[in-house]
Amino acid sequence: MPLVGMVLAGLIGILFLADLAAGFPFGRVSVPADVGFVVASAITGYLSWSLINRSRS
Repeated sequence: MPLVGMVLAGLIGILFLADLAAGFPFGRVSVPADVGFVVASAITGYLSWSLINRSRS
């Protein structure tokens, strides 16, 4: 499950970073929403990575 969360967080982060930088695919409708989704995906990715590393030790 954490691996799926990390992959999805990465995909969502890339999607909204592309929207923030180039206006594709959503046409940069809301910059605060783009930033919020990028931050949320970074937090989710970090938490998934942290959980995977914690389960190894």
